[in-house]
Amino acid sequence: MALRALKFASLTAAASGIYLYGNKFLDPNDFGVVRVGRAIATTAVISYDYLTSLRSVPYGSEEYEFLKSQVHLRSAERLRELCCSNRGTFIKVGQHLGALDYLLPEEYTRTLKVLHSQAPQSTRQEIEQVIREDLGKEIKELFMSFEDTPLGAASLAQVHKAVLQDGRTVAVKIQHPKVQAQSSKDILLMEVLLLVVKQIFPDFEFMWLVEEAKKNLPLELDFLNEGRNAEKVAHMLKNFDFLKVPRIYWELSTSRVLLMEFMEGGQVNDKAYMERNGINVNEISRNLGKLYSEMIFVNGFVHCDPHPGNVLVKKCPASGKAHIILLDHGLYQDMEIRSNAAAYLPQITQLLNNVPRQMLLLLKTNDLLRGIESALHTRASASSFLNMSRCCIRAVSTYQRSKSHSLYRRAQISLTEALSLWQINLHEFFLWLKGSQLGNWVIALLRRMHHFTY
Repeated sequence: MALRALKFASLTAAASGIYLYGNKFLDPNDFGVVRVGRAIATTAVISYDYLTSLRSVPYGSEEYEFLKSQVHLRSAERLRELCCSNRGTFIKVGQHLGALDYLLPEEYTRTLKVLHSQAPQSTRQEIEQVIREDLGKEIKELFMSFEDTPLGAASLAQVHKAVLQDGRTVAVKIQHPKVQAQSSKDILLMEVLLLVVKQIFPDFEFMWLVEEAKKNLPLELDFLNEGRNAEKVAHMLKNFDFLKVPRIYWELSTSRVLLMEFMEGGQVNDKAYMERNGINVNEISRNLGKLYSEMIFVNGFVHCDPHPGNVLVKKCPASGKAHIILLDHGLYQDMEIRSNAAAYLPQITQLLNNVPRQMLLLLKTNDLLRGIESALHTRASASSFLNMSRCCIRAVSTYQRSKSHSLYRRAQISLTEALSLWQINLHEFFLWLKGSQLGNWVIALLRRMHHFTY
């Protein structure tokens, strides 16, 4: 009886395997038991590697540091393979880890950065399924043309270029169909595994990562929220004529499908593109600094994913002005940034658990902006710091005026603000003069006069 049952189970398993293998609509990677098993196995192997490889080597020795680097690299590669296999939320978290240069060993950040270029792509059938379910129509009914090859694919969605029946060219952002259903289970799985690792390695301080994913991922999976953020930041920064934010077409947008105005340009770190198109690199760097200083210090509403693929530049043929195009508005931080900033703790060992999650996102944002400046070779410029100083002065003055009930006191605050801004402008003028040919002539003349005097 037992033998017969075993044969039946084997035949059933074999038949199921053949069916799954031959069915192009079913992917074994999407089944919970496969994803959970793979995550558990990877976590176990990484933990065992750290426990055994460094056990018999004197701590702090050259051999210890060499072996530790090797374990970091092996573990990072295993983690990368897990993210690529489980996709979705795992890739999103892996991409985030790859951007934490100020917190993680270099072996991890270097290895995980490639996840930005290894995001999964949904098939044509999956795209049609999402559009049919959310918009109630077929692609050919909605669009005059629809490009099969995506403009870009990310961990949660991909973007296609299309033309509506009325002739408008649009960008169509479509969520990968299985991400929403899997995300909550994936986060729970990560939380359990990290708790287990924490028991084995008490100094392991990465529980903040799960808390951040719990809070931010539902926002990023709601494309209607992204559309509202886009409109909010466009209105908030309307005084910057160099900023362009794609218009949202609400009548054809849902929580999984977002239709927006099609905008194209070169990536903000592509210096060669700017030189070919006559775009002033220093002007772009200054304007980017103005943009983010305004968001961080004045409005408290910050675009927290300014990697080069989300920030484009283009020269307007009509005006000749260079525009900055801001894409992907899924994740912003609000007033909590300013209210929680005081809780920042400088000790690196306490950073992960004590710094507010919003501050970590700001640090990540700052790193991405500094990376862009480095790629453009504009880091020596003081303009970004001067712009930050202006925004800080304005923000502090606005706050002080809001708390003051005296007309005289408000006037005093405004005068102090004006004087401080004037001092910054004067300092900027002297920096410009010092770096200009005219400034060199003036300095040379003053030195010569000083020499003749003495």
